[in-house]
Amino acid sequence: MTAPQRPRVPRRALDGVLLLDKPLGLSSNDALIRAKRLYLTKKAGHTGTLDLLATGLLPLCFGEATKFSQDLLEADKTYEATMRLGVCTTTGDAEGEAIDTRDVTCDEAAVQVALGAFIGEIVQVPPMYSALKRDGKPLYEYARAGQTVEREGRQVTILRLEMLACALPNVTFRVTCSKGTYVRTLAEDIGEALGCGAHLVALRRTGVGALTLEHSVTLDALSDAAEGERDAWLQPVDALLSTFPRVDLDDDATRRFLHGQWLKMSELTIEADAQHAPRVRVYAVTEGRLLGVAKQGEGVLAPERLVVTAAN
Repeated sequence: MTAPQRPRVPRRALDGVLLLDKPLGLSSNDALIRAKRLYLTKKAGHTGTLDLLATGLLPLCFGEATKFSQDLLEADKTYEATMRLGVCTTTGDAEGEAIDTRDVTCDEAAVQVALGAFIGEIVQVPPMYSALKRDGKPLYEYARAGQTVEREGRQVTILRLEMLACALPNVTFRVTCSKGTYVRTLAEDIGEALGCGAHLVALRRTGVGALTLEHSVTLDALSDAAEGERDAWLQPVDALLSTFPRVDLDDDATRRFLHGQWLKMSELTIEADAQHAPRVRVYAVTEGRLLGVAKQGEGVLAPERLVVTAAN
């Protein structure tokens, strides 16, 4: 006799953004699964992974917010990191084995100069222990098999880089960088510039685009909260779009926009800051609700991605 099947827990059609403070040692995908289970939401996704050894801001998108997750993948990121000078490892971080040990002969002033040299556009060679693919296989699979493959350098931008603490051989710094930047590689390259090598021992993401840890929540706090309390942690869908200028449409323009029609700019009242922006967030002026994102060009406003609600 087969055991009776447990009844399926109904999933919720939930739209919003959860600013999760990911804990140490948990993968981004496992964090997403746990949050999705807590919220019982039908559709969820994250906006770029954090390493197992990294903590901090992991924005999770539910429902309609998943349509705009790509915008955060393209956004600049801010991290606080600690590197240890004098030791290089196989992975560039504390997870790997030490492969080179050198004396640390530099002082704080030399570290400050070295950091300054990395601000701006730089070229990074992606680490072997990364998820980038070569011939359809992630680089870390080659690395685990003891193989090294050639990687082309990639241009990234270090927008800000400042030292927060220096207790040699440890140096803590804050960096704001473009997408595709490996902070592990940055630490290694700074170490090489100082002549002693380095590896990363701690990494915490504090910002993704305009989003910060200020309104984030931990998985433990969510687990301890009641269902209604959990919902209070959700940010609206347009939290992902706060850097886009805003355009408001009247009822007639709203109807046409939701049907995918291009709108003539000359027929719309658009604020100065939005008139020349390539992409804008669009709202229904009567209800104040987000309609989606549009592109501007050649005198028209063209729907790009729409938010689907019961009101549509």
